[in-house]
Amino acid sequence: MTTTTTHSPVVADTEADPLPLSQVAAVGVGNALEFYDFLSFSFFAVQIGHAFFPASQTSHGLLYTLATFGVGFITRPLGGLILGAYGDRVGRKPAMILSFSLMGVAIFGLALTPGYDQIGIAAPILLVLFRLVQGFALGGEVGPSTAFLMEASPKHRRGLYIGLQMATQDLAVLVAGLVGFALSVMMSPNVLDAWGWRVAFLLGALIVPFGLAVRRRLPETFHAKHRDAAPITRASAHFRVVALGVLMLGASTIAYYGIEYMNTYAQDTLHMSVRLAFGATIVLGLVMVVTDVLCGMLTDWVGRRPVMIAASVCVVLVIAPAFMILNRFPQPGVIVGVTAILGVLSALISGPALIAVTESLPRHVRSGLLGALYGVAMSVFGGTTQFVARGLIEISHNPLAPAFYITGAMAVGVICMLMIAETAPIRLGAPSKDR
Repeated sequence: MTTTTTHSPVVADTEADPLPLSQVAAVGVGNALEFYDFLSFSFFAVQIGHAFFPASQTSHGLLYTLATFGVGFITRPLGGLILGAYGDRVGRKPAMILSFSLMGVAIFGLALTPGYDQIGIAAPILLVLFRLVQGFALGGEVGPSTAFLMEASPKHRRGLYIGLQMATQDLAVLVAGLVGFALSVMMSPNVLDAWGWRVAFLLGALIVPFGLAVRRRLPETFHAKHRDAAPITRASAHFRVVALGVLMLGASTIAYYGIEYMNTYAQDTLHMSVRLAFGATIVLGLVMVVTDVLCGMLTDWVGRRPVMIAASVCVVLVIAPAFMILNRFPQPGVIVGVTAILGVLSALISGPALIAVTESLPRHVRSGLLGALYGVAMSVFGGTTQFVARGLIEISHNPLAPAFYITGAMAVGVICMLMIAETAPIRLGAPSKDR
């Protein structure tokens, strides 16, 4: 069956021999570690705010911390462009190793930087600097690693392979939630504020050498023959894919980080315990990991567009009622249920959107162009989501403000998803052959 929406041609290229899932999983290990290090910052936003901002600014400390979380997104497009282009020039593997090394430096720095009480204004300055390095590193991770997975997979299993990458990102959410929950159980709130949150970052830092060793053993999927055979194309030839891709990924990331904000929302707006907030984060990570894998398989069977469009429409319909119920009944079972449902829907959007954009880009610019547009989407939309959500609540005094923001973003996302071409080989009549 051929879709009638054919605005953006799917680029044909001859892929390398597929790699076994065991080797593909090695990419996921490094990906999970990088996202764990990056996302842990938002989960400990309350504690980091207490440590790095003066007591006189305590009432705004959380807002400052969420702004610092957003700062990490500023350098993501730069990292995507520079390290992604490096992956197109030198190879996917060297680019992935370099991005991972930079993340290791940043996470060690964040874990060991003294707080405001010890070194004054230097503390938040160093916090911002290390956050910028984190953003650059993660921005440079997505393009090469996603390109690697697409090139390492059989055409009819691309959704599954890239779905595994999305699963490792959400595995990072799950692990961060488990670590945060464990720390909140073992430590008093004062100890968690004082130094306990640093343990989570140090755990991530300690396994950086393991991640580097795993990545060094990977094969390369992008060789000299691919660079030599690359056609000369104009940037305008990819403009439509890039424009739609940025808006689609932007909408999905607003939903993703808006739902991840539930941890902070539970503590700050609903005044729930830290332990319960991290419990909800564990549920979020768990359901998204499972959904990512199943979603990848589903998109290989029915296509990318039907899955992400249906899930996006569901988010538009349920997000505001979900927040209303949560505020009306701020109880453990309610926040866990709401978080689980929204997490499933978010995973059904993010994975297919990334797969569709990746498949629409030619091999010789795939790493750099994907890294750049993904970085822009994350920077402009993802990096501001939690800050905007908290700011809207503060300005409007309406706890439902984040839901309205997510609704508007997803409405735009649905329009873009309707405009992009289907890219799944099975929907194009070539489930197992090179096109």
